[in-house]
Amino acid sequence: MTSDYRNVLEQTLAHALEYLDNLDQAPVSATANLTDLRQHLFRPLANEGMDAAQVINDLVADVQGGLVGNAGGRFFGWVNGGSLPVALAADWLTSTWDQNAAVFATGPAVAVIEEVCGQWLKELLGLPITASFALVTGCQMAHVTCLAAARNALLNKRDWDVERKGLASAPQFRILCGQRHGSIERAVRLLGLGSGNIIDLPVNNLARLEASVLAKALEENRNSPTIVALQAGDINTGGFDSFAELIPVAHESGAWVHVDGAFGLWAAASPQYKHLLKNVEHADSWATDGHKWLNVPYDCGYAFVADSTAHRESMSHHASYVAHNADARDEKDWNPEWSRRGRGVATYAALRQLGKQGVADLIERNSKHAHTLVTRIGSLAGAELVSASQINQGLVRFIDTKSDATDVDHNRRTEEVIAGILEMGEAFFTGTTWQDKRCMRVSVSNWQTNDQDVERSVNAVRRALEN
Repeated sequence: MTSDYRNVLEQTLAHALEYLDNLDQAPVSATANLTDLRQHLFRPLANEGMDAAQVINDLVADVQGGLVGNAGGRFFGWVNGGSLPVALAADWLTSTWDQNAAVFATGPAVAVIEEVCGQWLKELLGLPITASFALVTGCQMAHVTCLAAARNALLNKRDWDVERKGLASAPQFRILCGQRHGSIERAVRLLGLGSGNIIDLPVNNLARLEASVLAKALEENRNSPTIVALQAGDINTGGFDSFAELIPVAHESGAWVHVDGAFGLWAAASPQYKHLLKNVEHADSWATDGHKWLNVPYDCGYAFVADSTAHRESMSHHASYVAHNADARDEKDWNPEWSRRGRGVATYAALRQLGKQGVADLIERNSKHAHTLVTRIGSLAGAELVSASQINQGLVRFIDTKSDATDVDHNRRTEEVIAGILEMGEAFFTGTTWQDKRCMRVSVSNWQTNDQDVERSVNAVRRALEN
């Protein structure tokens, strides 16, 4: 039986190592187009099977040019981390062990690993040690998990059992937000709270919600169940709301405070940056990703909830055929999934390898590189610094040098330069619109990014500007 695995796994290992070894030389951008990839991958489904190793060899050949190099050190698009070698290795073991991390009985070791991860993460991120937690697919489902707990708690205060009665005839929610990510809206939609009940409040010139604005909004419809969504690390600038000012205002009116910390919550692990999260531990729920700044493989996110009763009541379910251990933690009682992989194994390995100091070093190193990239690119002829990085995110744009150039011209020029950089394949950046300006985002969250990567990337932008 072992031989059934050995040949294909050894072949796969060789392919994986070749891919990783070539990351530094390979284009960071995908080079195959949609037509090419469909032509290669849309094979007829044969009646007869074929050799497993040949399937893997064909697969590797067919995806050539269609993989984006976000595993390497010169990928600065979106907020994509890479994978620490130990996290990748642990993820391989996760698939090898193939444990169903639904309850303790279906995978005792992975259940305890997840329990340990929750405790370590709360300690590292400065969250209440009594908070409940869930390991989910990403920050999107972390929002869903946290806001489901919020829905339970806020409606229970109004004598409405939402898990039994549903939302028909329930009190109408409102969700107050300053600067927010689209995943908040998707979570609200998935939970049946209605995107029409999101109220986007005006923010200041730093894209932060001010306490006076929030207080005024809370006074209106004061009896409505209210969620206040705050930002820890804006996707464009890395900006943070003032938790010390906003959380007490929200709590005074009985609102639930949820913190979107998809990557920014990790700043709590850094002595240099943890001041940005002052008093964040007083919120009611928090969401962050592992596959961003912790550099574990996709897909991995973390949800934390101060009110563990509301969290459990919104998620748990028991069935007679499922073994239950009263002394153990059954994962399905805390997350939206039932059958699921042992997502905690890679997190456990990454945290053990890095330790507290290693995580802090990663946060500070990436933030230093982001600052260098955004300031050096912003100082190039034909470029303009839009937002210096507060942590690992920053913005630049590119200027049309015509004397009568308008913002439309600058936006077009920005898109041209980004396209030129991607075509070279030396570095990867993405665009965004910030305060009506089309910009290039600089996002650094990969453990491999080093000074040489920064130098190569700045030079790539310089060459794109010269074309």
